[in-house]
Amino acid sequence: MYFEDAKRYVLSLCCDACKKVIFHVPSALEAGTLVGRVNLNECLQSAERISSSDGNFKVLEDGSVYTTSAVSFSDEKRTFTILLEDIQKHIEKKIHVNLVTDEKKNQAQKTRQARDTVLKRTKRRWGPIPSVMMENSLGPFPLQIQQVQSDTAQNYTIYYSASGPGIDQDPKGLFYIERETGNIFATRAVDREQYPSFQIICFASTPDGYSPEVPLVHTIRIEDDNDNAPYFTQDVFEFCVPENSKPGVIVGTVTAEDRDEPSTLHTLLRYRIVSQNPPIIPAFSLHGETGVITVLSPQLDRELVSTYTLFVEVRDMGGQPFGLCTTGTVVIKIEDTNDNAPTFKQIQYETQVEENKVNVEILRVSVLDLDELGAPGSTAVYEIIRGNDDRSFEITTDRNTNEGILCVVKGLDYEGAKQRILVIAVNNEAPYMLAPHSQQVVQSTSTVVVNVLDVDEGPVFKPCFFRMDASECDEVGTSIGKYLAEDPETGNSEGICYKIAPGQCNWINIDEKSGEVRTIKALDRDLGEMKRGQCNITVLAIDRNGKTGTGTLQVVIQPCNRNFPRIIKTDYIMCRDRKPICLTAEDGDIASYSMPFVYRVTDRNLASSWKITRHNEKSVYLSPRGDIPFGIYTIPVTVSDRSGKQGVTQIRVNYCNCVVPSECERMPFRSSSVTLGVWAILAMILGSLLLLLILITICGCCGSGVMRRHVTDDCANHNLIISNTEAPGEEVMDHNIIPLQNTADQVGCGIKTGDQQTFEMVKGRGHTLESVRGGGHQTLGSVKEGGGGQPVMDTCRYSYSEWHNFTHPRLGEKVHLCRQDEEQKHSEDYLLTYNYEGKGSLAGSVGCCSDQHEEEALDFLDQLEPKFRTLAETCVKR
Repeated sequence: MYFEDAKRYVLSLCCDACKKVIFHVPSALEAGTLVGRVNLNECLQSAERISSSDGNFKVLEDGSVYTTSAVSFSDEKRTFTILLEDIQKHIEKKIHVNLVTDEKKNQAQKTRQARDTVLKRTKRRWGPIPSVMMENSLGPFPLQIQQVQSDTAQNYTIYYSASGPGIDQDPKGLFYIERETGNIFATRAVDREQYPSFQIICFASTPDGYSPEVPLVHTIRIEDDNDNAPYFTQDVFEFCVPENSKPGVIVGTVTAEDRDEPSTLHTLLRYRIVSQNPPIIPAFSLHGETGVITVLSPQLDRELVSTYTLFVEVRDMGGQPFGLCTTGTVVIKIEDTNDNAPTFKQIQYETQVEENKVNVEILRVSVLDLDELGAPGSTAVYEIIRGNDDRSFEITTDRNTNEGILCVVKGLDYEGAKQRILVIAVNNEAPYMLAPHSQQVVQSTSTVVVNVLDVDEGPVFKPCFFRMDASECDEVGTSIGKYLAEDPETGNSEGICYKIAPGQCNWINIDEKSGEVRTIKALDRDLGEMKRGQCNITVLAIDRNGKTGTGTLQVVIQPCNRNFPRIIKTDYIMCRDRKPICLTAEDGDIASYSMPFVYRVTDRNLASSWKITRHNEKSVYLSPRGDIPFGIYTIPVTVSDRSGKQGVTQIRVNYCNCVVPSECERMPFRSSSVTLGVWAILAMILGSLLLLLILITICGCCGSGVMRRHVTDDCANHNLIISNTEAPGEEVMDHNIIPLQNTADQVGCGIKTGDQQTFEMVKGRGHTLESVRGGGHQTLGSVKEGGGGQPVMDTCRYSYSEWHNFTHPRLGEKVHLCRQDEEQKHSEDYLLTYNYEGKGSLAGSVGCCSDQHEEEALDFLDQLEPKFRTLAETCVKR
């Protein structure tokens, strides 16, 4: 029942038009198979209706012939006719088509299939090709649409049955199959849009239930009938297009749909415009295939026609007359553009206003515009193009009436001008769009004559806004200018009184008669009421009749250099590392009178000991030039600003023998401004008397020739050597060492008295130290020979650097040994200090036997108490 090459056929076209056409086809064709193509134009060019005499074949517009259902040819020939009709001309043509099967080819094909069957032992399918049933078929019913047969019917008694949609499923009873023959029948018409196809399962079985064949899935396709007219997707299409649009501008697109089978002539839609309202020159065109509406006429004018209504049609079958169609409505609104310029209704207006009136309406003007009311193309915009150089007038638009409102915003002066002539022009908010084939529009203007009415008015300041400059350095009472008003009637300033409006600044005053402005306080740019160094003052001018005029006086205070730089901090502490001190100054003036600052030491003597190094524009470093003694220094430093204004600041530096400044903060500076109390003055008097008594006593002792010297205790009882000398002493001419005696009355370099022992250090040639050992209290001194042959105490002591160089290595060694000795064995040989018990040692001391020229007589340094280790370590670190 099937042929493998069912769609392979030879196409033959007879050149004799309208006579016969022969197609060579196989013995069986499936539904939808192209049989051939006939040249219809050579037979009838204006064919409006094409039909086939055989329902199993259909002919398209291009002459293509298709099968509508599966066709089998039992005979070698099959004939049908193509009918062409021209309805308007009433012409009818026929083309006879002969279908001829190639028997030899079919025979060879059957032989080949039989050979393949023998070789491959393949069982042939027992089902037919898919069936085709025309939609909305008229019958007669039951209508046979196909037959299925099994080859096993030659050996068995076969009964056929089927199931599936259309048989035992919805829609039930639409098809049935004959049990004995396998013929499939339809019982009624089918709607393709509801059921486009059916798939049923066919069974072949013997009476006893045996199934020699596999169940067959058979497809029944419903062939589409053009039973649905196309329809528009909207009831009314609404579009907008600006007026004066150029031809070809797209307005919109209309769309339609068809429920018939897609991609067929039944759904091939074409559009056209049926009519236009208003029925004037066609303004739009409609593309037949796409449904796009475009502008056709270049003269779309909203002022003439604001809305167009188009009645359009859509038709299937490619727009053929026999196709189904539907009509729709398209509404196109023409949008307004500013193609009409506004014009004044009058070319001249006249009005009047009293002088000095402000913010009053004096006139309303109106215009005519053909554009859409309320749209930007018709909204008027007015402007004064001439006669308003002083900005005394202003014109605005009333949004409700579109009128121009002319107002006076600045008082007019009758004495200055009795009449003002204005020229006003009008435009639209939207830019003007020139219509096609129209001329350039000229801007509409109108003249307004304003008559100024005279009134009795008060004094007038000229100018009404006046600026005066003053300096911050001006003294109180300085005159900075005059601000006068005059009577507009007389033109002079006689009899006018001047005042400053209440609530104004209180640092300036104006003379009531002369109008002279003077300062009454020191001027300051930094006052709260100042804005950028200026202040606006309202001045009143009052004439004899009590009429008042006002003017604005702007006083601008110019800065001056009235402040000199001052150093912020004046008290400093400098430790022995001599780290520089940072001095920073401030100046209350503006930048042009401020930094950079210039520093210098005013005192010449101190300038040789102290130097200043620049840090930045505001700060400098103060440091000593070399070694200076410890003490408090008062250094006068002069600081100058950019303009040369300078001031002197006393800087007090406490040069202290410390590591950190906090060690010297316990000894505050003595201020010169401190006042002495009663008890302090009494203490000073008593001290002076006591000092005088001591001097008298000393003088008396010196006069006797014999001086009993008692060496005072000038050091702590902790083995420390005092060296307060900060400069070299006097040169020692005679370096003889006075031998030590064991009597307390002998004056010499060493004295032993009971529990007191004195150390004297002599600087000389070949001599280093003389020591006297005693009861645990030591002092140091220098000895030189006096003028009377008697040895006296030397006032010259060793300098601190010499003493430090001498003791530094010994202290370091001792501290190192004490650190290594946790049990403090090296401290066992320390001298023990005993309290005084009323008398000295009877055995005396052998210290006097020491060699006076001993060079290393500092063994007492090995006997430091443990609590002096920290002090020793500090000295070593320095």
